[in-house]
Amino acid sequence: MSSTTKALELLAHFSALKPEIGLSEMCRLAKRDKATTYRHLMALEAAGFVEQNHKTKGYRLGPALLQLGRLREQTVPRETGAAAPMSALSELSGETVHVTVLSSSTIFALLSQESPKHSTRAVIDIATFPLHATASGICALAFGPDDLFAIACEDLAPFTPTTPTTADGLRILVEDARSRGIARSNGQFETDIHSLSSPIFDQDGAFAGAVSVASVATRFTASLEQIITEGLIQASRDITRNWGGIIPQDIETAWSKAIASCKEMEQTS
Repeated sequence: MSSTTKALELLAHFSALKPEIGLSEMCRLAKRDKATTYRHLMALEAAGFVEQNHKTKGYRLGPALLQLGRLREQTVPRETGAAAPMSALSELSGETVHVTVLSSSTIFALLSQESPKHSTRAVIDIATFPLHATASGICALAFGPDDLFAIACEDLAPFTPTTPTTADGLRILVEDARSRGIARSNGQFETDIHSLSSPIFDQDGAFAGAVSVASVATRFTASLEQIITEGLIQASRDITRNWGGIIPQDIETAWSKAIASCKEMEQTS
């Protein structure tokens, strides 16, 4: 991994809940020594990607990212294309909906919307999503580049007692996602949250990201799963179309089987 890549990876640690990070904390988050982390921060600061708050000595995202963000949305309008389908799915399901994008081997948060239907709901407060523990990550492993699985297996950190910590355990979740066209995380990242995730494809026909619904586990019934599954599929189609892509036929076939399975479960519950 190049020094440039390692420096840019530091940007992923910033979030709305953690807009400013000191050097010592960044060392801990990045799992790097102080000298290396400082050198990478200096490189990012020189490029305008981060800036230092001279009062607190902490680092925050820099102004250069504003220009890049605006240019990205103008040329590849991902947020615009995802907003309406995401909002419709949140209203339909009554749960929290979020859209993620894949960049290299990292799943980044793009948009999220909480439903006002329930006072207790899932909150999306992370900027990047673990490949092995979240529905978005498992979706990427199932439908994204082949080398992602090996990358995911390099860090199978346990978030809950049900987080897969072996390659075989993770492979089971990935194969289930491929068979259904829908990935799931039943408490693998947060014990009280069940999530379903459906793939989004770009104009090149490649996996570009995922749309997901995160539900409080106590509300996750067979009936709600059917509603979410059907809503996710429609949202995936809509966002994929808005991003200039086409849903592969094998995904459409898997979705048909997933809907049939949900209806069968709902009838027998």
